[in-house]
Amino acid sequence: MSSHHQADKVPVKRYKPYKGPAGGWGALMSVTQAWLTSDNALKNIRMMLKTNQNGGFDCPGCAWGDSPESGMVKFCENGAKAVNWEATKRRVDASFFARYSVSALREQSDYWLEYQGRLTEPMSYDAETDRYKPISWENAFALISHHLRNLPSPDMAEFYTSGRASNEAAYLYQLFVRSFGTNNFPDCSNMCHEASGVALAQSVGVGKGTVTFADFEHADAIFILGQNPGTNHPRMLEPLREAVLRGAQVVCVNPLKERGLERFQHPQHPLEMLSNGSEPTSTAYLRPALGGDMALLRGMAKYLLQWEREAQAANAPPVFDHDFLNEHTDGVLDYLASIDDTSWEEIVQQSGLPLTDIETAARMYAKGTKVIMCWAMGITQHRHSVPTIQEIANLMLLRGNIGKPGAGLCPVRGHSNVQGDRTMGINERPPTLFLDALEKRFQFKMPRTNGHNVVEAIHAMLDGHSKVFIGLGGNFAQATPDSSRTVKALGKCDLTVQISTKLNRSHLTHGKQALILPCFGRTDIDIQADGPQAVTVEDSFSMVHASNGQLQPLSKQMRSEPAIIAGIAAATLGTKPVDWLWLTADYSRIRDLIADTIPGFKDFNERVKHPGGFYLGNAAGERRWNTKTARANFRANVLPVDLVHENVRATGQIPDLIMQSMRSHDQYNTTIYGLDDRYRGVKGQRDVLFANEADIIRLGFKPGQKADLISIWNDGLERRVKGFTLLAFDIPAGQAAAYYPEVNPLVPLESVGDGSSTPTSKFVAIRLETASASARIL
Repeated sequence: MSSHHQADKVPVKRYKPYKGPAGGWGALMSVTQAWLTSDNALKNIRMMLKTNQNGGFDCPGCAWGDSPESGMVKFCENGAKAVNWEATKRRVDASFFARYSVSALREQSDYWLEYQGRLTEPMSYDAETDRYKPISWENAFALISHHLRNLPSPDMAEFYTSGRASNEAAYLYQLFVRSFGTNNFPDCSNMCHEASGVALAQSVGVGKGTVTFADFEHADAIFILGQNPGTNHPRMLEPLREAVLRGAQVVCVNPLKERGLERFQHPQHPLEMLSNGSEPTSTAYLRPALGGDMALLRGMAKYLLQWEREAQAANAPPVFDHDFLNEHTDGVLDYLASIDDTSWEEIVQQSGLPLTDIETAARMYAKGTKVIMCWAMGITQHRHSVPTIQEIANLMLLRGNIGKPGAGLCPVRGHSNVQGDRTMGINERPPTLFLDALEKRFQFKMPRTNGHNVVEAIHAMLDGHSKVFIGLGGNFAQATPDSSRTVKALGKCDLTVQISTKLNRSHLTHGKQALILPCFGRTDIDIQADGPQAVTVEDSFSMVHASNGQLQPLSKQMRSEPAIIAGIAAATLGTKPVDWLWLTADYSRIRDLIADTIPGFKDFNERVKHPGGFYLGNAAGERRWNTKTARANFRANVLPVDLVHENVRATGQIPDLIMQSMRSHDQYNTTIYGLDDRYRGVKGQRDVLFANEADIIRLGFKPGQKADLISIWNDGLERRVKGFTLLAFDIPAGQAAAYYPEVNPLVPLESVGDGSSTPTSKFVAIRLETASASARIL
C-alpha cells in the first residue's frame, strides 16, 4: 500500500449529533489538520495568507465574493482545506502508476485517490498492462489531434469544463472548440445552476445574480433557500450574523437543520473564542418538504395579494410597489390570476408547512424594504426548478426588490469560476450576439447548432455517437448522475482525455485510449515564454479579479491549462483562426480578445490591475431588462400537479422515502478531504443515510442498521447502492439525505429539470432493503 498513511488508516466510525456552533475551535482544528497533513506545511502557512489577497491567488474553493476590506486572513475553513489539498508535495508520477494497475486503483476510495498527491507528468493508458505509462506532450497532442481530425463530424466529440478553469483558459477552450466546429460544451453548470440561468434570463434578462457584496450590508431581510453556507460557502456566515446583529431578518428555508444557519462562532474574534460564545445567523427557520419551496413562495405571494387588497379597501399604504410594477414589469395581472387559482390546500399540502409558518415568512418579507433572496442546489436540482426560481423573481418584483441598494437576487454559485466560465462562452446554447462577435473578430464561421449538455453528452456516448471526451478539469465520472451508465458511456469512447491536478475516479473510467494531462492549480506559479502570468476569475457578484500563483510547480512536466489547450489546438488546427501558441506566451493577449468580443471587459488588462478587480455590471441590477418585452417579466407558472415523477408512479411502488444528495463538511464537489462531517456529527464514514428515527422504525429497521438503497424508476434498470448505515437525524418525516457522489448511482439519467436538464439530485424516490453487502466504491 501507499506510504501515505493518513489515507490508509482504518477510520473510526462514530455518530453523535453536533450541538456546537459553526466555525469556532472546530474550524481552527480542522484548518490545522489540513495544513499539517499537506506535507508542505512551512510554505503553506505563508501561502494561505496570500489567499484572496491583492497580488495573491484566488481561493480554488467556492465562488463567494471577497469583502473589500483588507486583512491578514481572508479564507475560511474549507478554503484552507482546498488550498492545502492542492498545494501538497505528494506526487503521482510514473513510479506511482508502475506500482498500481488501473484495476487496483479502482478498489480505492475517492479520498484515497486524491490524497496521493499532484499529477506531475503526462500519462497514457496501456491496455495490455492495465497501467498508465509516460507519454511526451508532443505525442499526447498528436494523439488527440489524430482522433479529432478523423472524426466524421466535429459533433462527435464532447468538451467538458469544470468551474475551476480560469477566464483565460475557458475563453481559449471555447474558441478552439468552436473553431473545430461544435458547440458540445457539457459543463458543471448543467448540474448546478443551469436552472438559475434559464429562469432569470426569462424573468429579468440576465442569468446571474443582481446583488453585490455591499448589498448584504444594507439589506433589512435576507432569505436563504436550499443552501448550506456553513459547509459550502463558509465566508457567507459573517455577513449573515452581522445582519442579525443589526436587526435584519434572516430567514432560512431548508429541510435539514444546518448548524451554519443557526449559530456561528467567529474564529477571528479572540474574545468570542476564549469565552466560547457565538452569535445567531438566522431569525427564522422553515423546513419545507423536498420540492415544496415553490408552494411556500406562492403562499407568501398569496398573503401579499390578500394584504394588498385589504390595504386598498382601507385606503392604507399599498403592499405592492405600484410605481415599479407600472414602469418596469410585464405580466403582473396574469401572475395575480395564477395566485388566485392556487388554493391554500395545494400550498399547504405541497409545501409541507403550516399556514402559520408561511404567514410568518410573508410578514418578514413584507416588512423589509430592502430584501435579498439567496438560493443554491436545494432549489436548482428539482424537476420544477425553473418555475421555482421564477417564483422567487415574481415575489421580488411585487415589491420592487430588484435593482436597488440592499436588495436583489443572489444565486450562490459553487465552484470558484463557474460563473466566469459561462461568461467566457462555455455554453452549449450560445447567444447569437456572442457568436456574431466571434465571427466579426476572427473572420471565421462559428457553428450555430446547439450542442450537448451533460445529460445529452452521456446519451451521445452511450449511443456510440460521440467518440472523444476531453475534460478540462473536474471529475466527470463522479459528478454525473446514473453512475453505472456514465461509466459505460465513457468506456465506449475511442479516446478520453483528462486535464487534471490530482488523481480521481475519472482517470480510472476511461475510453479505449486515455490520457492524463497534468495541469497547474490556482496555487502554482505560471511562467510562460514572456514571463510570469496571472489568470482571472469571476465570483458570484460579477467581480473579476486576478489570481497569481505562489508556489513553484512540483514538476517541469506540468503545464498551465491555457498552454495545454493551445497545444491541442495547434496540433489540431494549426494557426487557424489564431496563433494559439503566441496567445499563451502572454495571457494579456487572450484578455485583449476577451475585451474585443465580450461586453463589460473593455480595457480588461488595465482594469484587472485595480486592487480587488472590477465589477462587470448587471443590467437587471440597474433596472435595464434585456428581455423580449424590454421589461421584467412575471411568469405565471402553475404548481406541479405531483412532485413525484410519473415514471416513479408508473412502477406502482410507493416510495419509502424521498432522498436528497448533499455534501459533507469534509468535501468540496467530488473532492473528499476527509471522512468526517463535523456539523452533522458523523466521523469516519460516508456510506450513511440520514433519516427520521420514526421512519427508520416504520420501515422495519433500527438506527445504526445497514440497508441497501434502491431507486424507483420505470425503465427496467436496477439502481442500488449497498450497505448504508441508517442514522437517526433531525429531518422531516418522509425525507432522507445522503452524500454525493456516493448516491449518484440512484439518480436516473432521464430524471432532469424541465427547461434546464439538470439532474434532479434533490428529489430521488427510494426504497430500502436489508443490506446485502458493504457499500461499494464507484
